[in-house]
Amino acid sequence: MTTPATTEQMHQAFIAKFPDEAAHVFESYDPQEVIPILADLSPAMVAKVLSVMSPSLAADLLGIFPQPLLLSALPHLQPAVAASLLQRMPDETRVAILDALPLHVSADIGPFMEYSEDSVGILMDVNFFALPEDLTVEEAIRQVRTHDTQHLNEIYIIDRRQVLVGVLSLRDLFLASPKKSLAVLMKRELPTIHPLENQEQVVEICNEWKVLTIPVTDLDGRLLGIISSQDIIQVEKEEATISMQTMVGASKDERALSPPGFAIRKRLPWLQINLLTAFLAAFVVGLFEDTIARFTALAVLLPVVAGQSGNTGAQALAVVMRGLALRDIRPSQWLRVTLKESYVALANGVAVAATTCTAVFFWSGSWGLTMVIGVSMVISMVMAGFSGAIIPIILRSLKQDPAQSSSIILTTVTDVAGFFSFLGLATLFSSLLG
Repeated sequence: MTTPATTEQMHQAFIAKFPDEAAHVFESYDPQEVIPILADLSPAMVAKVLSVMSPSLAADLLGIFPQPLLLSALPHLQPAVAASLLQRMPDETRVAILDALPLHVSADIGPFMEYSEDSVGILMDVNFFALPEDLTVEEAIRQVRTHDTQHLNEIYIIDRRQVLVGVLSLRDLFLASPKKSLAVLMKRELPTIHPLENQEQVVEICNEWKVLTIPVTDLDGRLLGIISSQDIIQVEKEEATISMQTMVGASKDERALSPPGFAIRKRLPWLQINLLTAFLAAFVVGLFEDTIARFTALAVLLPVVAGQSGNTGAQALAVVMRGLALRDIRPSQWLRVTLKESYVALANGVAVAATTCTAVFFWSGSWGLTMVIGVSMVISMVMAGFSGAIIPIILRSLKQDPAQSSSIILTTVTDVAGFFSFLGLATLFSSLLG
C-alpha cells in the first residue's frame, strides 16, 4: 500500500531526476496546486524547475510563492533568469522582492534588470575567463590550470582597461613557446555583440562566423560577458519555434501543457482580429450576390480560386520569413524579392490555371466559365505571391515582428484578391457564362 509519505518521496525523486518533464507537467496544473509540491523540495531544486518552465507561468508562480520559499529559491536561479522572471511582475512586487533579498543576490540580479527579455544582455554569462594581453604563455597556462577548464575552448584576451583585443584557442596556447606573449599569438578578428541587441543577432553571428561562444562588449569595447554555445543553441531553437507559433496567432510563451485559461487569453485576441478579416472577405462576396444567384457554379468554384491563391501566398511568405530570419535578405532588397516571387507565382499560376481550365470545361461545358476561372486564378496567384513577399518585408521595415501578424494579413489579401478577381470577371463577362 502506498502511503502519503511514499508518494511524496516518489514526487521528489521524479522531480530531482527529470526537472524538465516535471516543469512541463506543472504547467498544466493550477499554480495553487504546484505550491505544496515545490514547498517540499530543496531551494536549488525549486530553482531548477522554475528555470525550465515557460517564463510567464514561472513568473505567475513566483508571484504567489510564500515569502520564505521565494527568498530561498531566488538566490539559486541564474541572475539573468531571475531578472527575466522579476521583470514580468508588477513594479511594486518586484521592488519588494529585491529589497527583501540578501544584498549580494540583489546586486547580482540588478544589472540584468536593465535589459529587456529579448535582449542579448539577459543571456550573457558575466562569470567569464579572460587574460591580459601582456602575459606570457607560461604565465597564462599557470592561470588556466587554476581555472575550471571543463567547458573552456577559447580564451578571450583583454588589455588593462578590460577592452577585448583578441581570442586564443586553448590548443594554440599549450602548443606555443612558453616565453611568447599572448599579444603575438592571439587572433584579433572576432565577432562581438552589444548587450542591447536583439537575440536574433546571436543566431546571425553564429551562422556567419561559425563560433562556439560570442563575447558581449559595450560601446567602448570592454568585455561584459559571454554568450555560451548552449545559449546559442537555445536561441536558435526558440527563434524557430516562436516563429511557428506567432505566425498563427499563438503566444510565444505558450507550451503544449499550458493551462487552458492561459492559452485562451493569448489566442482569443488574434482570433477576433481574424474574424474581422473573414467578414471583409464575406463583404466582397456579398458585392456579387446577384451574379452568384444567376450562376450557381461560381459558388462551387470559389474555394478552388481562394485555396490556390492562399497556398501560393503561404509559400512566398515562408521563403521570405526564413530569409529575413537568417538575414539572407534585407528590407532594401524588397524589389528583387517581390519580382522573383511574382514571377514564380505567374509561372505556377499559368500551369495551375491550364489544369483547372481543362477540368472546369469538361465539368461545365462553358467556355466563358473556363476563361473566367483561368484568368482569375492567374491574377489571384500573382497577387498572393507578391503579397506573401512584401508583407513581412514591410512589417520588418516598420520595426514590427513579421511572424506576429503576416499570416493574418496575407489571408485577408489572398481571400479578397481571389474572390474579387473571380467574381468581378464573372460579372464583366456574364453574357459568356450561359
